[in-house]
Amino acid sequence: MFYVVLLGMVAGFLALRLYMVLGKRTGHEQPLPKPAEDRAPITVLPRPIETPGESRELFGRNIAPRAEAGLRAIVAAEPGFDVMRFLEGAQSAYRMILEAYWSGDEEQLAWLAEDDVRAAFVAAIAERAEAGHTLENRLVTIERAAITDATLTGKAARITVRFDADIAAVTRDRDGVVVAGSMTDAVETHDIWTFARTLKSSDPNWKLADTDEA
Repeated sequence: MFYVVLLGMVAGFLALRLYMVLGKRTGHEQPLPKPAEDRAPITVLPRPIETPGESRELFGRNIAPRAEAGLRAIVAAEPGFDVMRFLEGAQSAYRMILEAYWSGDEEQLAWLAEDDVRAAFVAAIAERAEAGHTLENRLVTIERAAITDATLTGKAARITVRFDADIAAVTRDRDGVVVAGSMTDAVETHDIWTFARTLKSSDPNWKLADTDEA
């Protein structure tokens, strides 16, 4: 009987100590999570839609604003069209056409220029030959080439490029005497050329369709 009473006293003492430790708040307890039905709804903020960079990244800085709509139409009609590659090709064509004209290479001009432009070059070559003049010109450098305009009408695409270049030009007579120009002093030239092509045609070449001075 004594042991039963003693064990009861020990159990009571332990229960009291347990209550003192677990039954009182100390101020450092972590709050229990609320049941799902008592929780405040979580507001999910919509993520902003990121739009890619527009024309400056797509076309570069050598594109005039007025040309952008036409270039977009050309790209949409022929997705394989690369604007920067076209601009590089236009510079090569500029050099080739000038050199063909200076040397009187009509065959080269035939596939680089459209008929009316080629005819104008051929007429100038004939006039030069009749006068007995020959050209010893050299394209020193193309300082800048920029697309200034672009249009698409049906499948007919036209792109206008401004070329700022330095050219050394010499004209000689029948006897080889210099009658104009100098190979040591380059002259600044500013040309505006328009290239044309029918999109999705079997001919991938752009031809010179118009020339003008800036």
